[in-house]
Amino acid sequence: MVNKQLDALLTGEKNLIANLSNASALLGEHLNDINWAGFYLWDETDQELVLGPFQGKVACVRIKNGAGVCGAAFKNQETYLVPDVHAFPGHIACDAASESEIVIPITKNGNQIGVLDIDAPIKNRFSEEDKVLLEEFATVLIEHL
Repeated sequence: MVNKQLDALLTGEKNLIANLSNASALLGEHLNDINWAGFYLWDETDQELVLGPFQGKVACVRIKNGAGVCGAAFKNQETYLVPDVHAFPGHIACDAASESEIVIPITKNGNQIGVLDIDAPIKNRFSEEDKVLLEEFATVLIEHL
């Protein structure tokens, strides 16, 4: 249902920031037991991920390519589902309350745009089913970028 809502929200709008803002707000409204949902966008000039639209507490502004969960997911272009962020080598603790995380790379036509990052204040928050649904959410988003 959330994916259909996303599609309806983004239809006809081409502005990246507007679309990412609505996407993060939609996730913040519909996902239980999360404390952060948003995007980090690739800055080609600085070769870093930079904070984009999000819902949640203040966050790290810049993440090096390959650093932490977000940087690893971006660099390797694969979804990272992390049941316990404290066990992830090199985890970047932007919010000490975060316990688990899922990060999905956002790429369109070979152009790396950034990542969708969702954090939760409980361990093991994200399941394989969540992974599939959130990857579908990212696919809907990408179609509108």
